[in-house]
Amino acid sequence: MINKLKREVQEVLEKNILHYWMTQMVDDEHGGFYGRRDGDDRLVPNAPKGAVLNARILWAFAAASRVLSENGNELTEDNLQAYKDLALRAKDYVLKHFIDREYGGVYWMLDSEGRPVDTKKQTYAIGFMIYGFSELYRATDDEEALQVAIRLFQDIEAHAYDPVNNGYVEALTRDWQHISDMRLSDKDENGSRTMNTHLHILEPYTNLYRVWKDKRLEHQLRNLIYIFTTKILNPRTQHLDLFFDDQWQGKRNIVSYGHDIEAAWLLTEALEVLGDKRLMAETMPIVNRIAHAAEEGLRPGGAMTDEKREGQPMSPLSEEEGGDLVWWVQCECIIGEVNQWQHFGDNEALERALRCWDYTRQHLIDWLHGEWHWSVKENGSVNRNDDKAGPWKCPYHNTRLCLEIIERAQKR
Repeated sequence: MINKLKREVQEVLEKNILHYWMTQMVDDEHGGFYGRRDGDDRLVPNAPKGAVLNARILWAFAAASRVLSENGNELTEDNLQAYKDLALRAKDYVLKHFIDREYGGVYWMLDSEGRPVDTKKQTYAIGFMIYGFSELYRATDDEEALQVAIRLFQDIEAHAYDPVNNGYVEALTRDWQHISDMRLSDKDENGSRTMNTHLHILEPYTNLYRVWKDKRLEHQLRNLIYIFTTKILNPRTQHLDLFFDDQWQGKRNIVSYGHDIEAAWLLTEALEVLGDKRLMAETMPIVNRIAHAAEEGLRPGGAMTDEKREGQPMSPLSEEEGGDLVWWVQCECIIGEVNQWQHFGDNEALERALRCWDYTRQHLIDWLHGEWHWSVKENGSVNRNDDKAGPWKCPYHNTRLCLEIIERAQKR
């Protein structure tokens, strides 16, 4: 079953996801990549260009070139150099336009011509830049990419890490001073600490540690695991709480199933890269409980609900009758369930992963135009109000799903 899944995701990766970004999102006029295509797949050429989008493009094409060169078949022969070229295009654009050469870190948003329009330092975005540049080094041995990743790690540690209360501040001004509005997006609470940012510091720190065995980095990676298991994890529900203040006091009011299952497998990855058997033995039972708590969000048709407010019942609607089912949540559900199967011998988890993949293929992948739709709405129709590509709709979750399955199948 896993080999069949591998073949299917590789075809989707190359023909549906990467091909879309190579043919629909390259900005030949102003450089780099366009900032947005709307839900009807119409290009918005003057849309601003986000740091997260560009970091994720860098990561996606670097990772694809690495993984598929090791595990590819006839699909990849004509594409591997093109993937490397796209990763280098993303690298060059980021270095020229996003890197703040005066204060360090990266700008949050540029206009369509590459000029900074929002210069705040969002820790989440810097983390994704580390992820992209460290992956480019893994793929190409590009020493400049490694040095950029290291400098960005040092920027986070120097300015965003709080040694008194522990953890990472959500955002700061361009010159690393306090900022009143720290939110990643309008829907978030304005907390100085968030689960989401810590999750996406854990992920790039893990990737950087693969190639740079620095003692400070190792210490902070271990500390992130500690933060997740002692600060972010809700011991009563086994879900991860989302928003906190400086002293880690938070509201326990929203359950995010997609983040729960994503955290479970990213914690597993960090433990594997650290290679500490004692820490793994202590932490993996917690990982298992988080993953099982996330499965509360599974729907009858196989997909996973995005989130709900704690204490409220799940909507009685199945997918066939409607439901808010988001593309990235299905990606994390599939990887997380495969992780449960591999590390805990849970054969039913593999079945759940396959059912979620079947739902995704049928409802979320845009087979006609390429890429994936944002979500399926409550009335069962495709959500075209949200972007096909944009600041938050990037070739990341779905590319990572495909590459994780390819690598995990190869290792068995």
